[in-house]
Amino acid sequence: MSLPALAVLYASIVQKKWAVNVLAMMFAGFSLVLIAWVLWSYKMGFGGTSLGGGVHNGLWTQQPASGVNHVGTLKHFFDNLVGKPGQITDALNEQSQAVSAANTAIPFHFPVVSLAFFQFVFAAITPLLFLGSVLGRIKFSAWCLLVPLWSTFVYAIDAFLLWGGGYFAQEGSLDFSGGFVIHMSAGVSGFVAAWVLGPRLLRDRQHALPNNLVMAAVGAGILWLGWN
Repeated sequence: MSLPALAVLYASIVQKKWAVNVLAMMFAGFSLVLIAWVLWSYKMGFGGTSLGGGVHNGLWTQQPASGVNHVGTLKHFFDNLVGKPGQITDALNEQSQAVSAANTAIPFHFPVVSLAFFQFVFAAITPLLFLGSVLGRIKFSAWCLLVPLWSTFVYAIDAFLLWGGGYFAQEGSLDFSGGFVIHMSAGVSGFVAAWVLGPRLLRDRQHALPNNLVMAAVGAGILWLGWN
């Protein structure tokens, strides 16, 4: 419910001339994350590292395959920063057991593909959250380029650090509802993006009126319902 809710909310609070563009950016961003997620990003966030840590063949290994203990060092951080890219379209991922690599160690009773789809929704909604920071000042083409890059080099790394058994998880950190992986990632990215792009044009700032407050309330209500 969060995707249509955000789409309605964002399209309603901007000027009328931007409404269709906002909707296109929302659904394009969601779709582009799906492509990246299936082909390489999921393994980066919830797979195994090139050194043998993380999830490999249904098993989670905290230390690198070499067995050398570098806990607490800079090397340990970079060795457990992100998983190795890879696709999840084969039959093995559809049928094999999903494994929790987060610090909670809660056993899963469903296949990898179910976990991949569940986590995809979080991966897709996160860049759409910070889209609100750049509405009216970014081109559609630039947004379509930014989303898969951001999903790869920001979200996948953050997800692996906490939910994929990476450095933060190994140090005892917990993130039950995405406070770091989703909300801090989106908040910091939105702030940086707005700062880099700068303010909207003067004529747009002088007439920055929402085009439909009723639909904005509807979108916010659906978002509230979906979030809970």
